[in-house]
Amino acid sequence: MPLYDYRCTACNAAFELLVRASTVAVCPQCGSAQLERQVSLPAPQMQSPGIIARARQQAAREGHFSHYAPSERPRR
Repeated sequence: MPLYDYRCTACNAAFELLVRASTVAVCPQCGSAQLERQVSLPAPQMQSPGIIARARQQAAREGHFSHYAPSERPRR
């Protein structure tokens, strides 16, 4: 079931709904079915520098360096 962003044209409320193909979306505030589907923001790729750094530190503790560049490998 996809998650969609909507804006109600009757009360101007913005919200998101989990919608099945067989259901009609209605506004949770006023109950109106006069909705506009909005463009949703894309989900983040979850590759922030902090996440990558923690994963590399964990790999270094476990001794996995085969996919690292020589400059990224710890000095011994």
